[in-house]
Amino acid sequence: MAYSVVERGSPYSADYRVYIQDQNGPVSPLHDIPLVADACKKTYNMVVEVPRWSNAKMEITMKEILNPIKQDIKKGKPRFVANCFPHHGYIWNYGALPQTWENPEHLDDGTGCKGDNDPIDVIEIGYRVAKRGEILNVKILGTIALIDEGETDWKLIAIDVNDPIADQVNDIPDVEKHFPGLLKASVEWFKIYKIPDGKPENQFAFNGEAKPAAFAVKIVEEVHRFWKALVSKEVDAKGISCVNTTLEGNSYNIPVSEAKDIINKTPEYSSPQAVDPIVNKWHYIHLK
Repeated sequence: MAYSVVERGSPYSADYRVYIQDQNGPVSPLHDIPLVADACKKTYNMVVEVPRWSNAKMEITMKEILNPIKQDIKKGKPRFVANCFPHHGYIWNYGALPQTWENPEHLDDGTGCKGDNDPIDVIEIGYRVAKRGEILNVKILGTIALIDEGETDWKLIAIDVNDPIADQVNDIPDVEKHFPGLLKASVEWFKIYKIPDGKPENQFAFNGEAKPAAFAVKIVEEVHRFWKALVSKEVDAKGISCVNTTLEGNSYNIPVSEAKDIINKTPEYSSPQAVDPIVNKWHYIHLK
């Protein structure tokens, strides 16, 4: 399935949106893109929210119709992650798996915390810098379990199947072998990235240890089941938009023509807003 993006509004502003469409028209990146890309090869679709080395904190928005990607806003201003030396912006392509939901009512046995009410996050470690809104076909290699403000926030580790060394990387030991230092750097990144905002270090379940691929796949299967319960109205969506254009027989399904009208009513794409130079500042963190 080929997907493309429709940008609306002005980048780095509150009205910026990235909508996803297939050959028929608009789709929800949360609900319409299949979780599994190739069942035989055990690969998954990943929605890229943030390309590597960039700072703008973009994410699939849960409460808007069609769940576009937008920039997170805090106190009326677009959010950017700090450059915590020696890391510049996000150090991998960052995004989420479609058709997943970390249920905020589910207490995870392993982490002792409930879900964060978002699709499950993915860090993609291949060589290529992806584009915002791009759909990658990825292989899951493992996961780390971030505890973010008391919530379980899984970070899947994955690699684009088209990466030149993807065939050699299948599990956590392969990541250590072919990407030495990356797992340690990733844990450090998540530990410290909120410190410049005045927040404490983030914590991890399992002492920050990366769990293997088989463990991670079970987590993916679990959050996929939670998503199914969400769109079938087995649980209260509590404001999450489940509108979709491809799920046949689903009560939230709308015609493609209606989805196009929704997008056309948003502000047209315009030039990016100026970014405050402070975004490029280096922050030097004293770790305990």
